Amino acid sequence: MNKSPVPKGLTPTQLVDHRIKELADWRGKMLSEIRALIKTADPQVVEDWKWNIPVWSHDGLICTGETYKEHVKVTFAKGAKIPDPKSVFNASLEGNARRALDLYEGDKIPTVAFKALIKEAVKLNQAKPVKKK
Repeated sequence: MNKSPVPKGLTPTQLVDHRIKELADWRGKMLSEIRALIKTADPQVVEDWKWNIPVWSHDGLICTGETYKEHVKVTFAKGAKIPDPKSVFNASLEGNARRALDLYEGDKIPTVAFKALIKEAVKLNQAKPVKKK
């Protein structure tokens, strides 16, 4: 996708707003819906802008929102460690760290299961590390 140059001096939230607006198609609407679900699932989430994409975190990285020509990808940084009983993850399944959800035009986000993944990611970020003996 030909993205316009990232405007200087904007807050991360304004940069995400800019990305949604510049898409001006189903991908912008999808990214906006993803963003709203994340904020609903975790009202304390921190929205940031890294690697030229939206990033959401709470006590550590939760997920990123990437847009491509044919799909929108939500990548969970620690997705391999998050329970996914509804099989929401449909991409990056082979690795031992990340998991992703690829969404295409016309797809519906499984809202309840997606919000559960966000909550599980926050819980994982907040878990105390096990000390090795």
